[in-house]
Amino acid sequence: MFLKDFYDIKDGGVQIAAQQASMFAKEVAHDFNPLHDVEAKRFCVPGDLLFSLVLEKYGLSQHMHFIFSGMVGHGVLLNFPDSDADRIDVTDNQGKTYLQIERSGAINRDRRLIEDLIRDYVAFSGQNFPYVLVPLLAKEKVMFNIDRPLVIYESMTLTFRHLDFKDPVLEMLEPKMEVNGKRATAYLHFQIKAGEEIVGSGFKKLAVSGLRDYEEEPLQAFVDDYLARKNIYLGNLTTSSA
Repeated sequence: MFLKDFYDIKDGGVQIAAQQASMFAKEVAHDFNPLHDVEAKRFCVPGDLLFSLVLEKYGLSQHMHFIFSGMVGHGVLLNFPDSDADRIDVTDNQGKTYLQIERSGAINRDRRLIEDLIRDYVAFSGQNFPYVLVPLLAKEKVMFNIDRPLVIYESMTLTFRHLDFKDPVLEMLEPKMEVNGKRATAYLHFQIKAGEEIVGSGFKKLAVSGLRDYEEEPLQAFVDDYLARKNIYLGNLTTSSA
């Protein structure tokens, strides 16, 4: 599968280098969250890459719930156990859990379907900032610390009516945000269609920390810089591959 470029197998475990994780974030998901920059002090592997690796190894279940309980740093050796259980924990060699997977129902292991779903999901997910998250923040009159932005994946849920479909496309539904002091939780709802049929739905839960009063100008400057970095990177990528 196309994910082979974004991890290595070492001592029976999965190891993701910062460069691999950053490349996945930028070139597959088009996600330019500073946490995924190779040089970031608080660097972490994108949750979307971990989600993708789960589907590659265990297949797509009719009902799936992912809990991201730890930030995976550069070179952490992860254990994805061989298991048919309804609950699977992804851990390191010290037993620390980074990802919990709960699943039930039918399973589809079709590689093309899984790759199509991964690509469409991570492309959808990579657009959450700024196009979804910033309007939610503005509505709630709060913003994150632009000097130390901390927006992390908490969990994600997928539910399908059936798994006999092809060419899935994700469509955004109405997002919501709950603010509690210096912290907010964003719920990004979506549905999954195959042609005109709605075959599934889900939501992504994000935690936003370090909240402060909303200021349009500095936040817009942050967004402008984010989009400029994104456009330059993707433009250079297009030029180098031409």
